[in-house]
Amino acid sequence: MRIVIVGGVAAGMSAASRARRFDPQAEVVVFDRGREVSYGACGLPYVIGGQVDHFDKLIARTPEQLRGRGIAVRTGHEVTGIDASAATVTVADRASGRSVTEPYDRLLIATGVSPIRPDWASTPLGGVHVLRDIPDGQALEASLKGAKRACVVGGGYIGLELAEALRCRGLSVVLLERDPEVAGRMLDTGLQRQVRAELERNGVDVRCGVTVQGLTGQGRVSGVQTDRGLVRADVVVVAVGVKPNVALAKAAGARLGKTGAVAVNLKQETGVPGVYAAGDNAEALHRVTRRRVHIPLGLTANRMGRVAGVNMAGGDARFPGVVGTGIFKTFGLGVARTGLTQAQAEDLGLKATSVDVTSTDYAGYYSGAKPIHVRLTGEQRTGRLLGAQLIGQNHESVKRVDVVSTLLHSRGTAQQLFDADLAYAPPFSSVWDVLLVAADRLHRVL
Repeated sequence: MRIVIVGGVAAGMSAASRARRFDPQAEVVVFDRGREVSYGACGLPYVIGGQVDHFDKLIARTPEQLRGRGIAVRTGHEVTGIDASAATVTVADRASGRSVTEPYDRLLIATGVSPIRPDWASTPLGGVHVLRDIPDGQALEASLKGAKRACVVGGGYIGLELAEALRCRGLSVVLLERDPEVAGRMLDTGLQRQVRAELERNGVDVRCGVTVQGLTGQGRVSGVQTDRGLVRADVVVVAVGVKPNVALAKAAGARLGKTGAVAVNLKQETGVPGVYAAGDNAEALHRVTRRRVHIPLGLTANRMGRVAGVNMAGGDARFPGVVGTGIFKTFGLGVARTGLTQAQAEDLGLKATSVDVTSTDYAGYYSGAKPIHVRLTGEQRTGRLLGAQLIGQNHESVKRVDVVSTLLHSRGTAQQLFDADLAYAPPFSSVWDVLLVAADRLHRVL
């Protein structure tokens, strides 16, 4: 069995490792056009901010270590074509420029996503960056030398994390967001405002409802032109979203879903015999809505890759789907969400109700207790939980979201959350944890 994997980061390396473990006799070959594989891209903002002292700390396994485990890793090799009828891939050696044809019995396309670059961001000016991989991070790090003013365009996960990172580096930071508030696709309006307030308390100049029109500068960027005027900047980071890399899969005959990502079944099969897709370039089943979604997150990619690896090696595994769980920190504030927000539920035509509860993360009398806010959303009449949003001033406290996420996977109810036997001691929560109080309140109004 010859298993070929295109892409060597989260999904690709999880698949390679799992396939090798499931069938030690299989030949597993991984092609990646970059220099590094098996690294934690989610840690990039924390290297920029100084919480992680070097990009090398993000690398879980080097190519040499992986080869020692029986996985043939070929970095600097880009798969440029797939012939599904012949079961071959065309691979270009980026150093020499030579191309070769490689056969496969099973093929995994784990090509991830690319940052969206609006037309105005396609520029030769220095100091304009995106952040997706280690080379991107290294380029941004180099640009910060001597810089004093940064502009971050986009108020999603990456934009918010980078706004904090650049403030930690001592730069003045302007955050531009086209929507009315930051974190617009993650939280409901009232909670978005709490995130914005935390950014502003820590010196980030947040400007929402702003459209970027272009960049200024000669040789290096000097400003961002918007419909509200010019923002001076020595460094600009574009964080307006990502798009799935699907060209290879499409050329191989794989179907794309309505999200624009590769359509796969629960075994990560594309429908093209012997061809699988996993990771940020693939769709997943949303367990709450039962619809196909594209939610590119690290754990999801690793899980998909693990399933694909088992199946390519002759096993029988299924990817159960996602509920859209996400978490991030903004300075001292922890923010988490899972399932649907009230706005998302309404957009889907669901009859939903939300309740808000503010309490303390520890027992109120225990030293260090700080406020935590929970919004729970449920479906009217059925009592089914639809989602949760949490904001806490001890950022670790919002990991409570995992309790709700677990219940969403089994289509649990507000009553079942209230009945949960949660751990209690004063250094960890009140006797009636904020989740239980919110669940009780939600159950009463549904």
